Amino acid sequence: MQIGQVRRKPIALLPTPVQELPRLTRKLGGPRLFVKRDDLTGLALGGNKLRKLEYALAEAEAAGATCAITSGAVQSNHCRLTVAACSLADLPCHLVLRGDPPPYPSGNLFLDCLLGAASLRFVQDSSLASGLAQSQTRVQQAVDELRADLVRQGQHPFVIPNGCTPLHGALGYAHCVREIVMQLHERNLAPDWLVTACGSAGTQTGLILGSELFCGGETRVVGMSVGQPEQIQLDRIAAALSDAYAFLGIPEPEHNRIVHDRYIGPGYGLPSRETIEAIRLTANLEGLILDPVYTGKAMAGLIDLIRNGEIGTECSVVLLHTGGVPGLFAAGQAERFGLPTEWH
Repeated sequence: MQIGQVRRKPIALLPTPVQELPRLTRKLGGPRLFVKRDDLTGLALGGNKLRKLEYALAEAEAAGATCAITSGAVQSNHCRLTVAACSLADLPCHLVLRGDPPPYPSGNLFLDCLLGAASLRFVQDSSLASGLAQSQTRVQQAVDELRADLVRQGQHPFVIPNGCTPLHGALGYAHCVREIVMQLHERNLAPDWLVTACGSAGTQTGLILGSELFCGGETRVVGMSVGQPEQIQLDRIAAALSDAYAFLGIPEPEHNRIVHDRYIGPGYGLPSRETIEAIRLTANLEGLILDPVYTGKAMAGLIDLIRNGEIGTECSVVLLHTGGVPGLFAAGQAERFGLPTEWH
């Protein structure tokens, strides 16, 4: 099957622009830096999940769904965009959120409510000492219970996994590479490196697939893990790529898969000193706002790879901005950035 024949429900404003970062390029002494503005995908303040949700909603429609369920952290970008996308498809969207209910909604949670989430269920987890795997198991149990409740009410719920399925990510972000290639071609350039945050790994999987389909595999794709060890992410990518090639019915080539886990910092959702530095530097030099969970960590990793010479000064590098800026307005972020929390 050709990738363009896979059914999707268009909801994102595409193509998103590619923006050059000349002042940051000069500050770092090269390479030539660009950012792919997938924070500008249009719906509900934008973000990378919309490319994936186009495929998820097409499947929900084909399945005759009457509502949707998805899950994520309390400040999940995926949940925000899923609620908004489901609204366009006339599907009430129920959320299962990992974390303690806050005293008041802020950041993405505020937007979940504003966008009309059908219901919110919190899987309280005041201590992560039990481990991420156990926490995810509890979330899945809550999703299964909610699904059963909705079925008993006569609904036909469609469950969208956190971050969508790996296949949705592969399809959506292969197309993103095609956009980047065409946009840089207008400048007589080709992308040497694509840099992205790596969470559920679907976005990086798609970029690798797109590099093979549209760049002959010559564009290197590097992911900066935001929470999981390198090997876990590499295993996820390997499995997702195999599934994508099998789905498309084309042979799978050898891939150069690169994931770094040294930029995670204190943990998922917790920006390191280097992340805060990268967000401040990019904002001050380019007026570009990055989020503290995903693209801020990706930029911190990119800056480090440039400074230590792992990315050459003659290269053209495209950083994928996956969105998530509402996370900057969540409770506690001002303190992390050393900003005043009250004025005298």
